Amino acid sequence: MAKKGLVLLNTGNGKGKSTAAFGQALRAAGSGFRVCIIQFIKGNSETGEARAFARLADTVEFHVKGSGFTWTKEDKTEAVAMARDAFEFARSKINSDLYDMVVLDEMTYIIRYDMVSEAEVLELISNRPERLHLVITGRDASKGLIGAADLVTEMVEVKHPYQQGVKAQRGVEF
Repeated sequence: MAKKGLVLLNTGNGKGKSTAAFGQALRAAGSGFRVCIIQFIKGNSETGEARAFARLADTVEFHVKGSGFTWTKEDKTEAVAMARDAFEFARSKINSDLYDMVVLDEMTYIIRYDMVSEAEVLELISNRPERLHLVITGRDASKGLIGAADLVTEMVEVKHPYQQGVKAQRGVEF
């Protein structure tokens, strides 16, 4: 069988979308794959995952391209510019054909909040190098993105500690 790059999509309201993608990246790196991870929304490079992947810099590139959760601001100009920049950065990494896997963490939001058109994202997916695996995460995945994916996993929130007043904790959420 010929190797075919797959599109893996982790979506839904439950926790674990990024965590699953990072596990996939670790599996790929452990198999000798060259991996690039791009975070679209998070603006903090001091997360546990950033520190862990820094230790794997010989096989995994980790890029934080966001400025935090800025889509809720009334003036979205800066957020849109950063999302466009992150998307163009991702396009250059994908089209470089240097990687076996690219993780686009929290990319669904740039479509959801009209920062980049769904058509542009779908074009990037369909024109990627044939062998490249893409892992995409984020809530509210568009119908087109779901249709373009080979594997879609929906994380469902059944219970979350935030509902009991427990805030996000280092090592669990970041």
